[in-house]
Amino acid sequence: MNYVEGFVLAVPKANKDKFIAHAQQGDAVFMEHGALRIVECWQDDVPEGKQTDFFRSVGCKDDEAVVFSWIEWPDKATRDTGMASVMDAAKMDPRLDPNTNPMPFDGGRMIFGGFTPVVELGS
Repeated sequence: MNYVEGFVLAVPKANKDKFIAHAQQGDAVFMEHGALRIVECWQDDVPEGKQTDFFRSVGCKDDEAVVFSWIEWPDKATRDTGMASVMDAAKMDPRLDPNTNPMPFDGGRMIFGGFTPVVELGS
């Protein structure tokens, strides 16, 4: 089983195309540093909860959509090395430079973490 890094963020609905362009550029760098697969998902059928939900987890506003994303790595060691390499590359790679590829969302409200799969079905 692979190692998975997951992300949830709020993106202004008006920035959907900017988000896609930003992700296409930045995600390529993660692939170059060992990621096997990256999936970026735009909110479609996300219910509001009574106690908690995706919207509240990232302080989503009425004009924002929830984005759920993940990066699959071969293992945690590759992820740790790959993320360190990406952070080093960020200093020189224009695809990760906030001046040339600014985040079209508030990164301070993003939640993320690394996960070890415990059940996996299908391909």
